[in-house]
Amino acid sequence: MNFVEELQWRGMIHNIMPGTEEQLAKETTTAYVGIDPTADSLHVGHLVSVMMMKHFQLAGHKPIFIIGGATGMIGDPSGKSQERNLLDEATIRHNQEAIKAQLSKFIDFTSDAPNAAIMLNNYDWMKNFSFLEFIRDIGKHITVNYMMAKDSVKKRLSAESAHGMSFTEFTYQLVQGYDFLHLRTTHNCKLQMGGSDQWGNITTGTELIRRKTDLEAFALTWPLMTKSDGKKFGKTESGNIWLDPKRTSPYKFYQFWLNTTDLDAEKYIKIFTILPPAEIDSLIERHRENPGARELQKVLAKEITVLIHGEEAYNSALEASNILFGKATADSLRKLDEDTLLAVFEGVPQFNISLDEVKSGIGIIDFLAEKTTILNSKGEARRALKANGISINKEKVNDTLIINEENLISGKYILAQSGKKNYFLVIAS
Repeated sequence: MNFVEELQWRGMIHNIMPGTEEQLAKETTTAYVGIDPTADSLHVGHLVSVMMMKHFQLAGHKPIFIIGGATGMIGDPSGKSQERNLLDEATIRHNQEAIKAQLSKFIDFTSDAPNAAIMLNNYDWMKNFSFLEFIRDIGKHITVNYMMAKDSVKKRLSAESAHGMSFTEFTYQLVQGYDFLHLRTTHNCKLQMGGSDQWGNITTGTELIRRKTDLEAFALTWPLMTKSDGKKFGKTESGNIWLDPKRTSPYKFYQFWLNTTDLDAEKYIKIFTILPPAEIDSLIERHRENPGARELQKVLAKEITVLIHGEEAYNSALEASNILFGKATADSLRKLDEDTLLAVFEGVPQFNISLDEVKSGIGIIDFLAEKTTILNSKGEARRALKANGISINKEKVNDTLIINEENLISGKYILAQSGKKNYFLVIAS
């Protein structure tokens, strides 16, 4: 399959300008996508654009990633009800470097291949433009009527939005359109890709190129991602799922994909992995025959965790998952770093006890019923211990155990378990 056929099979095309497929079949083509620089990490909401560029580069074409340094100082009205917070240049530069480092894990920026990717910042060519130059050289080529006809503008000016639209935001499509014009003339970039909400901004660029230079330019958009329940993709109760392991641990990242529904997993395996179509079709067929095995979710979670975080992080996430859901040992528990440990046991009841008392030694019955309220009474603690129902750090214990420093994980944590499913995290400080 060629690039467009592959995207169509993967459900990654929403709109495509006539002639785009022919252009891509004719020659190695340069295309760009824009990345919002409002944070120093991408999140899973960015991954569709990244995977588009991954497939684009694998097909032999050249990707350009544009950090919206200038546009990040303005704010894009598309799909938003109010203006974004605007950023200063130093913040944008920092975010740009961090984002490039993330992308470099799975996009080739450094080889001498002719289609190695590049990253640019639109602030570099916009910063020297005076307002008068811009309205003279760019503004005169696009009519207000044309700009007002865009859906993103119409929605913000309609009764749907209580906030209206500032002139700054209204000019956004011209600034983005100029990006395309600049890249067309300086990097021979003939294609811009983006989410379906960007179609209006992208086609303003193709129109500007046509009117100012008479050169060809093309557009392609992907569908905006939603979950099968209609909720926004990539959001959880605790917020975004980030690619930065400091913001979202590899364990949480892995769990996000592992917990997708069957319907979503069938869609995501095509979009967020580079597995061949035949392998994906076979995997989906096996999953439908035995959905309880959740093979589809496991492969999805593995592929994307390895892609973003690497094999070692995936293995750690898998081991961490086994602590809650499988047969794990005290050794595997002690191998967890502190962030992963806290991520695994987020939401379980926690107790704080004195580190000095732990150093002096606490009898297990007092530990369970007095220093904490894991069990309601010493009598209940004795019965649970006698029934072999208490584990400390994944090991069964009896009533002779003295809790001391040797029981601490990372120097401060003790994992207690009553029965099979009742976990408690005790923090010594």
